[in-house]
Amino acid sequence: MTDLSAPITLNDGVAVPRIGYGTYKVGDDDAQRTVETALSLGYRLVDTAEMYGNEVGVGRAVAASGLAREEVFLTSKLWNDHHGRRKARAALEASLERLGTDHIDLFMIHWPSPKQGLYVETFEALLEAREEGLIRSAGVSNFLPEHLERVHEATGVWPSVNQVELHPYFNQPELRAWHAERGIVTESWGPLGQRTGSVLHERAVVDAATAHEKTAVQVIIRWHLQRDCVVIPKSAHAERIAENFAVFDFALTDEELARIDALDTGERQGIDPGGDER
Repeated sequence: MTDLSAPITLNDGVAVPRIGYGTYKVGDDDAQRTVETALSLGYRLVDTAEMYGNEVGVGRAVAASGLAREEVFLTSKLWNDHHGRRKARAALEASLERLGTDHIDLFMIHWPSPKQGLYVETFEALLEAREEGLIRSAGVSNFLPEHLERVHEATGVWPSVNQVELHPYFNQPELRAWHAERGIVTESWGPLGQRTGSVLHERAVVDAATAHEKTAVQVIIRWHLQRDCVVIPKSAHAERIAENFAVFDFALTDEELARIDALDTGERQGIDPGGDER
């Protein structure tokens, strides 16, 4: 079995940790405390975004951690009102300033916003920034295959990562396989689902947790890892942050994985990336 504690090498040669600390809905005032906690517990990937409003706190946490900058893999994303080459560059520079760093390890387009029709040009701006060393890897979030194909047709480059809604109730096997064929790493947002109470009580999850003497949350995070996804669970509580990272000392069986796979409803809990809401 692949060593799931080891990083995944992206299609551009950059290595990304398989599990990170997500900061969605973590306010700027709390971000420094929670990110410092995560880094002290062994996390080395931190996921933020302009829209989250906490890049300053995240940057302060990295600076205060005592870790060398190259030891921390920072991810951020540009928001929808910054599509287009010039706006994207300005948004990236603003994120760099807020984070207090000279580079971002993975910078993503947060949503394709297809109604604007500017995501290809925006991705081209990310590739230019990569050439200049302002970012190490250019990725996207919430892109559908049709969006990814347009980017590839225009640039000859597949994004390194596509961060998408992915959890046991919406586990997107076809998209994951499509990504894998093209060397795109799948990263899961909302890894427990947006209605977490129900999935944590599913018999398939509870049985696996009992068998391995783990929590239901740890079982689901481990499921993401064994399905070759990068995963970014989030909590504001130190004990939960530690729990979410303690998933490398057990492995789900093929039967357990299949039972969790079978929870798939095929229905999103979040926004449809093909629509105009974003």
